[in-house]
Amino acid sequence: MNDKVRIGIIGAGFARSTQIPAFVNCKDAQLVAIASARRTHAEAVAREFGIPHVADDWRGVVERDDVDLISIVTPVVTHCEITLAALDRGQHVLCEKPMAMNAEEARRMTAAAHSAGVLALIDHELRFLPARRKLHALIQRGDIGKVTHIKTTFRADTRMDPSLPWHWWSDHMQGGGTLGAIGSHVIDAFRWLLNSEVDAVCADLATRVRERRDESQQMRLVTSDDEANLLLRFADGEITESATGNVSMSLAEAGKAAHRVEVFGSAGAFRLTSKSLAQAEPGSREWRAIEIDQGELAPGLNDNSWARGFTIFAQRIIETIRAGRTMIDGAASFEDGYRTQLVLDAARRSNESRCWSVVDGKH
Repeated sequence: MNDKVRIGIIGAGFARSTQIPAFVNCKDAQLVAIASARRTHAEAVAREFGIPHVADDWRGVVERDDVDLISIVTPVVTHCEITLAALDRGQHVLCEKPMAMNAEEARRMTAAAHSAGVLALIDHELRFLPARRKLHALIQRGDIGKVTHIKTTFRADTRMDPSLPWHWWSDHMQGGGTLGAIGSHVIDAFRWLLNSEVDAVCADLATRVRERRDESQQMRLVTSDDEANLLLRFADGEITESATGNVSMSLAEAGKAAHRVEVFGSAGAFRLTSKSLAQAEPGSREWRAIEIDQGELAPGLNDNSWARGFTIFAQRIIETIRAGRTMIDGAASFEDGYRTQLVLDAARRSNESRCWSVVDGKH
């Protein structure tokens, strides 16, 4: 293969803030082309990072013969079509989460990835944070015995401002909303940490800002959720026993942002935040800090979990492609994305029915 892994970027939002600087930090990566829904936006990012080619649309990136890896960082509604086109050309694919609009799309994408025999991953970069890797290892080792409960709190106010304009994120028909954007990370993390599938889910989705002004300055209904609360039940496994889950996610809550994962077992508990990991033994009533490595941060990135996770993830992706392999240990595969999508679909059914929903096809 070529000396460098040649990358085509589709999308210029999260790609600009996180993915591109991390790939620039990889000595064996080369950014070749970029496309965005707004060409002027793509052109600005191309100038900033020295990307030589700007395409009018995603096809202009996928159809290039000098692109090895396609990174899809676009609205969810476009993921399936772009992914299938890239896989059909034999290109490696990194698809932003959530993987698809529904499990049927995710199933088709997964089948196509298996047939293509390429590296096909979902961008769950938080798996690569050193603290999460350590937590995963400790849980799998049995340090807190059988896991009985896991919970996450995610709180921010990024969607609280009513003056934020209406765009695709405000439309559930384009895949917008907290359940997909944050919930996909949470479900993936739970499945990975516990090595167990979700059996059933009870979900409640809410929209706190109900209207936003669109590009024509008209008020437009917001149909996506900015708050999502879930109860989960897990299948029994090697480290789970009658395990339950509790998820509270909001992008419309004032106060200091928070992202916390707590795991409780028969022999203790772990608590993970963006920058700390702690353990509690039964009866101690205290959290004991566990020393962790914060990991590398690529130059030009804001210091947050996504940036640090993707700094490491990007290096693994480039190393793997150069080595001719199609798997990365610990990365979220398309199969993982499909399994997560089954849970998200069940959560939406539960919200509509106001009842618990069984996760179909998980085994």
